[in-house]
Amino acid sequence: MKIAITSTGPTLDDPVDPRFGRCAYFVIVKTNDMSFEAFDNESIALGSGAGIQSAQFVASKGVDAVITGNCGPKALQTLSATEIEVFAGQSGTVRQVIERYNRGDIKFTNTPNVTDHYGMETGADMNRGTRKGCGGGMGMGRGMGMGRGMSGSTWNVSGRSGATMLSNKERLKHLKDQANELRQQIEDLGSSMKPLE
Repeated sequence: MKIAITSTGPTLDDPVDPRFGRCAYFVIVKTNDMSFEAFDNESIALGSGAGIQSAQFVASKGVDAVITGNCGPKALQTLSATEIEVFAGQSGTVRQVIERYNRGDIKFTNTPNVTDHYGMETGADMNRGTRKGCGGGMGMGRGMGMGRGMSGSTWNVSGRSGATMLSNKERLKHLKDQANELRQQIEDLGSSMKPLE
């Protein structure tokens, strides 16, 4: 299996970059032997279309799956069209997410977890701790929200079969899955911090 992971650096021990289209690097790992290649993301500075361009790039590398922090609707649609599975909402190091993937501890994502233009905040927005188009996520005052804030009784999402509406029961399941992923991320962050203390 060949997997592309968004990364802040070019090694297996660098943290997962929470942005898909504007990540610093794509680290492409062969899961059978953990061999990897790292590529600078040439779409990082695009004014628009970074998610689509990044999706086309990883598809050109023949990957079977993508692991990232956040994935918007256009990138997800492009990846889904090429039958690349997406595992969003992930954090930790590249090595940690591959290990979780190999254990079957992360779940396939068929809905975007951020809106268009995630990661495009301005300096003024970052100083105020807000994010353009990211929903009411966990902002932490630096424009680093998870973009999970959605309201209303149904969610309008686009997946492999186009736009669909999620019922309250499906929405609850989706939220519970996200809560479990967040718990895992907190555990991984704790494990990463222990050696530094």
